[in-house]
Amino acid sequence: MASRLERLSAAVSAAVGDRAVSLTSALGELTLVVKAADWADVARAMRDRPELAFEQLIDLCGVDYSAYGDGAWTGARFAVVAHLLSLRHNWRLRLRTFAPDDDFPVVDSLVDLWPAADWFEREAFDFFGIVFSGHPDLRRILTDYGFTGHPFRKDFPLSGHVEMRYDPDQKRVVYQPVTIEPREITPRVIREDQYGDLGAG
Repeated sequence: MASRLERLSAAVSAAVGDRAVSLTSALGELTLVVKAADWADVARAMRDRPELAFEQLIDLCGVDYSAYGDGAWTGARFAVVAHLLSLRHNWRLRLRTFAPDDDFPVVDSLVDLWPAADWFEREAFDFFGIVFSGHPDLRRILTDYGFTGHPFRKDFPLSGHVEMRYDPDQKRVVYQPVTIEPREITPRVIREDQYGDLGAG
């Protein structure tokens, strides 16, 4: 008798057909990768087909693969990953796609399918700069007004570009270039002759 994961894999394969770039199983979880052009259609099939019935989107996030594998990654830079849950069948699926353009990553919005995608997509836009086509209100959600850049991109500086502080003379918050000087901190190592020697003392 087939396991639950094998039954899910067979159902997903039948629903997606040749639109699947890959369908892999690891650590008891199934990951389906599709092209960005098929993203919304495949997501709709995952939700609407009764043998799958992924009626709940439990998470959606962006990923920057630019430094993945210590720079050995050769594929597209930005991905969007959705985690789906079927309450009816009690199984989960990870659905992933890669934005075809690294300079201007665009993926279709899933808000029409799962309203819960709204704030998740805004967060991925805010932190990674991934644009969700068809999103009803795509604007930053966690960074400050006027924030420049996308802080979860691997090339974003750790100290940021600007810092803000309250200016008592102007009686408002002002932005200024970062005053932190980049430096590499090397920890001081203290070695003692008897360190770690349980027999000494």
